[in-house]
Amino acid sequence: MTFIRTVLGDIPPAQAGITYAHEHLIIEESFPTLANPDFQLNDVDKVSAELSQVYAAGGRTMVDTMPANCGRNVLKLAEVSRRTGIQIVAPTGIHLEQYYPLSHWRYQYSEDQLTRLFIADVEEGIDRNDYNGPVVERTPHKAGMIKLATGDDLISPHQELIFRAVVNTHRDTGVPILTHSNAGRHALAQAELFAKLGADLCHVVISHVDRCQDVTYHREILKTGIRVEFDSAFRWKKGEENGTYRLLETLLPDFPDQITVGMDAARNTYWRSYGGSPGLTYLLTTFRDELDRRGLIEYWHRLMIDNPTALYSFIKSL
Repeated sequence: MTFIRTVLGDIPPAQAGITYAHEHLIIEESFPTLANPDFQLNDVDKVSAELSQVYAAGGRTMVDTMPANCGRNVLKLAEVSRRTGIQIVAPTGIHLEQYYPLSHWRYQYSEDQLTRLFIADVEEGIDRNDYNGPVVERTPHKAGMIKLATGDDLISPHQELIFRAVVNTHRDTGVPILTHSNAGRHALAQAELFAKLGADLCHVVISHVDRCQDVTYHREILKTGIRVEFDSAFRWKKGEENGTYRLLETLLPDFPDQITVGMDAARNTYWRSYGGSPGLTYLLTTFRDELDRRGLIEYWHRLMIDNPTALYSFIKSL
């Protein structure tokens, strides 16, 4: 028996429906928003209004990707889910170093300490204070995904420690893994490290890889068996070739079961409820229409339902 773990409880995979594989639904005022004020997405009314539009357009599940102690607020995620009907997967794990102060506990904790912290998020419930203080008050809302991130430089020893803690958690609990890759860099190195550590690559997804346009590189990544997530379709400038659609046209025929799609709309300037554009219904309207125009609509069900459902289902044992 497999399941997908949402903030309001576990659901059967068949209930997931159309799934946005990588989003930022709540970003509380925090260290990342000090440098990036437009990252702040903490108005429950506005977030609920936007997600209600997604639900009305057919969306059913969204994966939030702001992990531990950098703006995560699981109580707000749960409230938005209750208001809108959108099933939300909440994350644990650790983001890029730039989203934490140099004195942060991520640099002090051992592999075992981080593993135990992540497992508690998955199995017991996420701290209502998001590990911002010495007192931990676990909520009933559990993490359904674990995240890590690499940047522009080669994977560092500290990041390798995070990899080990993440894979330990994955192997112990069956929780799926999502990663951040800056402009698709080091995605192949990530896949190779996950394989070395014993992760089930069918339940690992590397995000943002469509920001790299090297088709040969994409083929090498996908040949490992890992999944990838594309989220830049709406970011290409007017008048230039849309690299996301070009990659989909090239790769879907050979790797139809390994590609997922999201928006990674981490800036409030992308949200209509905040006065921005294109709005989170983009995937269900403009993106779907473009797939149809390019003769790719046959892949819609796999991109938006089958692949994310398989990816984000827990595995019982490894």
